[in-house]
Amino acid sequence: MFHRRLYFVTPDESQAVQVVADLSASGMDRRHIHAIAGKGILLTELPPANARQLHDAAWRIERTWWTGNLSLFFLALAGLLFSIAQDSPAGIVVSVAFMALTFVAGALFALRVPDTHLDEFRGALSHGEVLLMVDVPHARVAEVEEIVRQRHPEAVPGGTSWTIGALGI
Repeated sequence: MFHRRLYFVTPDESQAVQVVADLSASGMDRRHIHAIAGKGILLTELPPANARQLHDAAWRIERTWWTGNLSLFFLALAGLLFSIAQDSPAGIVVSVAFMALTFVAGALFALRVPDTHLDEFRGALSHGEVLLMVDVPHARVAEVEEIVRQRHPEAVPGGTSWTIGALGI
């Protein structure tokens, strides 16, 4: 199931624990909350991120799909040029249709997929702050953001991305 991943940076573990407690009290399952800290900081009271989350597997998937889409676009462009050279109307139509399809897919990807990644938080993590990643259904995004904003002004919202819970991403 697709979820939105909300990122919150807290100054330390104790404040992150309070955020997690409030989210749990609001009905959030702790299995959908993941914490990351910088090197040398052990998080003893927070649900840890798994290996895929720590290595930002979502970013690798996005990059692979984007590269594949661009490759298909340029293959269709080469097919178009070949079809024009061969004076093949059917080849021209198929190539243009395929180019349009990959263009629309790329535009939807670029404009619709939320895009926040772990690299954006390396500075905060290196200063001892704690990153909370909260995976919520799309319908609860505003509610969770409001809970954190009202009860924990020290928790800085860091953006949104996508996640697939079944894959542990």
